Order: sequence, then C-alpha cells, then structure tokens
Amino acid sequence: MSWLQVVVLAVLQGLTEFLPVSSSGHLAIASRLFFDDDAGASFTAVTQLGTELAVLLYFARDIGRIVKAWFYGLFDRARRNTDYRLGWYVIIGTIPIGVFGLLFKDDIRTGARNLWLIAIALIGFSAVIAAAEYFGRQKRHIDELTWKDSVTVGLAQCLALVPGVSRSGATISTGLFLGLDRELAARFGFLLAIPAVFASGLFSLPDAFDPVGEGMSASGPQLAVATLIAFVIGFAAVAWFLRFLVRHSMYWFVGYRVLLGVVVLILLATGVVAAT
Repeated sequence: MSWLQVVVLAVLQGLTEFLPVSSSGHLAIASRLFFDDDAGASFTAVTQLGTELAVLLYFARDIGRIVKAWFYGLFDRARRNTDYRLGWYVIIGTIPIGVFGLLFKDDIRTGARNLWLIAIALIGFSAVIAAAEYFGRQKRHIDELTWKDSVTVGLAQCLALVPGVSRSGATISTGLFLGLDRELAARFGFLLAIPAVFASGLFSLPDAFDPVGEGMSASGPQLAVATLIAFVIGFAAVAWFLRFLVRHSMYWFVGYRVLLGVVVLILLATGVVAAT
C-alpha cells in the first residue's frame, strides 16, 4: 500500500465507522475506484481498532462504571443494578458475532467484498433503516433493557459482517424495532461493538501484513499511522453522531446510502470499476 492509500482510507474509516453507512463498504469502494485494488478485510479490521479506541475513550466513564458494577455484582446480589445487567448484556450480545465471524472468516475476506453485493446491501438495508425509524416506538429506556434484547441486537450485529450493511445501522435499527429510544439504541450498539471489533482487529493483524486472500499488504508503520488517524477522526465522529441522533432521525443516511449504491451499480455496469 502507498502512504496516500493509507491516509485516505484511514480518514474514510474514521468518518464512516459510526455512521449507518458501512465503513467496510466505503473502504472497499474507495480502494477499487481510486486505487484499483482492494485494501482488504484485514486492513479494515485493523484500522477499526483505532475507531474502537475512540469509543473506549468517549465512553470511558460509562465503561468504567459498568465494569465496576459487574464485578461487584458477581459477589454481592444486593449490588446487581442496571449497570451490572448491562455488563452481562454486552457479553451475551457479543457471542453471536464471535461465532459467525469465525465460521465465515474466509468468505468475509473474499466473496463478501464483491462490489455488486456491497451496492445491493447499501440499497437494500436502507429500507430496513427507514422502516426502523418509521415503526420504532422509542419508548423503552435503559432500565427496561433485557437479555433477550441483547441477543437480538447481537444477532443483528452479525449482519455487519457483510460490507454495505453497517454495524451501527444494523444494531440501531434493531434497537428501534425493539422500542428502544434512538440514543440508547446507538449507545448499546457501540458498547456491543467494542469486544467484537477488538477481537477481529487483533485476529486480523497478521494477515494485514501478508494477506492470505484478497487485499494489499501494509507495513507496521502504515498500520500504526492508519489506526491513529482513524482514532482521532473517529472520536470526533462518534461525538457528533450521538448529538445528531438526539435531534435527528437516520432518514438522512438512507438517501445517501441509496444514492451511493446506485452510483456504484452504474460504475459496475459501465465497466468503470471492477467488482473484485
């Protein structure tokens, strides 16, 4: 990979990771459109470590409180409060994507990065996001969260293994369908992503240097710089997005997803860009 590719893709990763537009889909599209090759799923997974570090920093106080409550609650039933339960919900909700990620890791690195599939996922899942906004009651708050909710949102997170779907789009939409208010759906989805993304990034680190399937190789300094850039921009992005969701719906992103998907389909159909 060239340094220009590293910087451009890291900036794109930081900007799109938390928005319901699919960061992995954007990196795959930008790689082929501007650099005539795919950055690869492993490079994407490693740079996501930077954006998840941003989430850790942004939610540091909440995470510290949840971890503390979880440990205290393990040994003292009287201290099993909402934060204690939330700790278990994050653990439970992480299991599905861990299982599916291992089962389909080869497909994720190869066939799933086909631009035809990404474009269709961008357009198709837009309807799910729009439906969630339309039908979601948004009346349930954090004290009403249950383990069934965590399993359901955790299963929805597995859809993010397909580039073009979007992790935040899948988890927030599912939360809205379950009746959670929009900010809670976003916060829970971000917390749920932390263990999954860190595990994926560390697991993919060796392959980012020497890709087994499709994808370009990157040096250690390039991966370090990409992760740092994604961290800085990702921190600003998550702060902005959560404030945005308090006052606005996700309909804004639906139109963008459809437009991008249609543009990619046109580029593919006219041979301007290759699907793989």
